[in-house]
Amino acid sequence: MNNLADLLDEAEAAPVDGWDFAWFDGRATEERPPWGYARLLGERLRTAAAALDVQTGGGEVFREALSSAGTVAACPSAVAATESWPPNAALARAALAPFGAQVELVADDAPLPFADGAFDLVSSRHPTVVGWPEIGRVLAPGGTYLAQHVGVGTAARVTDFMMGPQPVGDGRSVARARAGAAAAGLEVVDVREATLRLEFLDVAAVAVYLRKVIWIVPGFTIAGYRRRLEEMHEVIGREGSFSATTTRYLIECRKPHGVAGR
Repeated sequence: MNNLADLLDEAEAAPVDGWDFAWFDGRATEERPPWGYARLLGERLRTAAAALDVQTGGGEVFREALSSAGTVAACPSAVAATESWPPNAALARAALAPFGAQVELVADDAPLPFADGAFDLVSSRHPTVVGWPEIGRVLAPGGTYLAQHVGVGTAARVTDFMMGPQPVGDGRSVARARAGAAAAGLEVVDVREATLRLEFLDVAAVAVYLRKVIWIVPGFTIAGYRRRLEEMHEVIGREGSFSATTTRYLIECRKPHGVAGR
């Protein structure tokens, strides 16, 4: 399908709830980090007694990690997750129900509705906001925070194409994460960084990506950015694709023994 109007109609109708990216198969590719986040999380879950996944989306990655533990019996006895968008929270409740998970609807920047020291494992994949004080509070002494964060400059070429050149801040930097963790009383034990290729094969994939990953072009709508999407369609027709890069980093922190919940 090469007609611009048809592509944009398809993009407008595409579902954007959850973090299942199967819709993009054959239309866009994103290189994955080499460390295998879901696998690493699954390894930690096998030895955890109580686990919390923050900003879980539709629960897809957390479910994958829990499933990799082997059996439900091998999973933590207490499993919880938070999500801020009601449609995603509903998906997460269904996805995580086999594990007896408690899924709470919580704004990304709100306090976590759990007791001090309630979890020995807290995880998050691509959080929009990292609430370090709350993570430190709900972790038990000796507990672990394992997460994959979005780094600085992710998809900046897409942002700049749509909005014009934009400043790149350091709010998502590893340095900021280290400082936030330290201020929350956590010790950083591992950080790994990767720059990865992102490629779009048609303009519908660009539009759905921007509808789904809302911080790349804040306030994006297909109608509002139609002219830029038309120009993107022309670039892809001429060059065969539109490419950018993403940045990711794995961070693992530990709460020392003897540190209180607050």
